[in-house]
Amino acid sequence: MKAIMMDIEEIIPYARNPRNNITAVDAVVSSIKEFGFQQPIVIDKSNVIIVGHTRHLASRKLGLKKVPVVVADNLTDSQVKAYRIADNRINQNASWDYELLKLEFDDIDLNVNFTGFDEEEINNIIDGWQTDIDLPTTDGESLEGLKPVLKLEFNNDDDKDQAINFIEEALNKTSISYEIK
Repeated sequence: MKAIMMDIEEIIPYARNPRNNITAVDAVVSSIKEFGFQQPIVIDKSNVIIVGHTRHLASRKLGLKKVPVVVADNLTDSQVKAYRIADNRINQNASWDYELLKLEFDDIDLNVNFTGFDEEEINNIIDGWQTDIDLPTTDGESLEGLKPVLKLEFNNDDDKDQAINFIEEALNKTSISYEIK
């Protein structure tokens, strides 16, 4: 596999791209400015983007005339469609180890806003607060009757109301029963 430089005007966005990536463009612009273009856009034999729509939009915003691409001409049409979906979906199956992430942020002597995390998220991670809840494990023992309790304290009622609404919306999408006191 070899990346080549291609005129950005020759690259065609996939018309049915199911991923809405507009909100990520500015972060990718910042990333390209800071780190350079480290990951090429992948196109098919007709120059249609398979993966890299956000990099393409960011490149246009930056006014780049040529960008690195890889032509995946070895894939069938079905493989192209599946790869396009997989590339955007598979990363959602991963989660963060916040203790290790904190160590990484602590060691970075650059502006960490290029990471895609906003300033509040970064501060929460550095301060040891995380958004994922680790449920206890029992090494095979029954969890029957266990009622995990999450206690949150807020500085004001607006923050409390926003958090409760967010938590309720998230829990309503699951089969978890809950009670808010």
